[in-house]
Amino acid sequence: MRMRFVRPLLAVLAVAGLAACSGTPSPGSTGSASQAPSSSPSSSSAGSSATPSASAATGAGSAELSITLVESPEAAPQTFTLVCADGVPAAESNHPTAAEACTSIKNSPAILSPAPTKTDQACTMQYGGPATAKVTGAVDGKEVTAAFSRTDGCQIALWDAAKSILGSDGGL
Repeated sequence: MRMRFVRPLLAVLAVAGLAACSGTPSPGSTGSASQAPSSSPSSSSAGSSATPSASAATGAGSAELSITLVESPEAAPQTFTLVCADGVPAAESNHPTAAEACTSIKNSPAILSPAPTKTDQACTMQYGGPATAKVTGAVDGKEVTAAFSRTDGCQIALWDAAKSILGSDGGL
């Protein structure tokens, strides 16, 4: 008789655990002590991404960002400047995919404004590679400081959502 209640309970817990790792954390949540953006996976054609709460609100598309990307411990850091006005890259941008990155920022300005990590958020224990990235500057007049890694499933999802801004897919 007891098993009739245990199996459905286990099924509910399994679904809840998978939902927690779905790659759509709440705006600004991260999977580590460092800050990272939050968003759902983006469409590859537009390079944009949005969380459910941010999907209705697009931004002005203004940004002045410095992005430092380290693909591996042996690799020299790459530094990009991204300057956007109304979702269009400015001449001083040296970002490898500046137009796509500016579109992502315009469509989802909160992508680089993380909130603290939920302590009960489950993340898959997978390693996505040694790549790290740091983004500093301003988006639509708001200061931005975000750090990215690929240390677990939650961090990989955050990286993937912002990869057009980071200038790398960070993959192995």
